[in-house]
Amino acid sequence: MYFIVLGVLLLAMKVAEFGPVANWSWWIVLAPFGFAVIWWWWADSTGYTKRREMDKMQDRKDARRRKSLEALGIDPRLKLKQDRKTERFRRSRAFQVSKIEDARAEIRKKQHDIVVHGSRFDSSMDTSLPGDDEPDLKHPKSKR
Repeated sequence: MYFIVLGVLLLAMKVAEFGPVANWSWWIVLAPFGFAVIWWWWADSTGYTKRREMDKMQDRKDARRRKSLEALGIDPRLKLKQDRKTERFRRSRAFQVSKIEDARAEIRKKQHDIVVHGSRFDSSMDTSLPGDDEPDLKHPKSKR
């Protein structure tokens, strides 16, 4: 925008033959318009313009929220403070829950290890007694 304003001023001074600009070359007088084109190309290609537009929209949205909260009688600064407190509480609560769950997981693992590795009988063991030639009634097809 500044390049356009500068270009218009220089152009007006050149046409009116005012001051030292009257003796300048037309290339120098029209150069700010070329710089403006280059600036706009760069701003659009890098996303600079879009970011500024998004920031303005966010500022408008924040102002609208602030105005609405004030109309309801809620101080936005207190609301922000309350939101921070709530977030802090949620984080501490989540930490406590994870701590308790970790402790429970350790207890479950110990109990599992005791049951599986500490028992005398395992599924791979033969549970028949020596001299027991009686067929297994629960599993009639099993071979002993």
